[in-house]
Amino acid sequence: MILNRIVYRIFRLLGWRFEGGLPPDPKVIVIGAPHTSNWDFLAFMAAMGAFRIRPRYLGKHSLFRWPFGIFFRALGGIPVDRRKPGGVVGQVVEEFAGAERMVLVLAPEGTRGSAEKWKSGFIAIAKAAGVPVVPGVLDFGRKTIRLADPVRFEGDVNAFMDRIRTAYAGATGRRPQGQGPIRVNEED
Repeated sequence: MILNRIVYRIFRLLGWRFEGGLPPDPKVIVIGAPHTSNWDFLAFMAAMGAFRIRPRYLGKHSLFRWPFGIFFRALGGIPVDRRKPGGVVGQVVEEFAGAERMVLVLAPEGTRGSAEKWKSGFIAIAKAAGVPVVPGVLDFGRKTIRLADPVRFEGDVNAFMDRIRTAYAGATGRRPQGQGPIRVNEED
């Protein structure tokens, strides 16, 4: 957390602004985009410092073996095993159910390169856990990191994604050529 605050202060000195915040909900999913470079990780750290978020994130279960497991868990890691019955969604929903407060941070593009479509696991998790999705907008063009208004999944994927697209309208990644469309397979 101290490192996040230091990175936040550096970003502020470089002229970055931090807007918005988390909703009062004790459990949320924050999706970060556009994700186009390795610099996004430092921006993520700055945002965690600015908004005083202790994030949780997903990691391959094999990363959590001794001795590194202690380190990854201390940083908020949730080990997931894609081979386990119920899949990743079921494992994450269990984590949400067992937590009093939880901010799960995901990069729906799944890559720093241009993705044809976003991965839709965040929608499945939000629906099953009954938690809102907060678009975390990383805009290198405006030097702004913004937590937009929360979006709740209410059964219509197209309407849900339209609200997500609105939150990211005009945002520019560090490498704009690496930005792909904001779409998921489940859309018409």
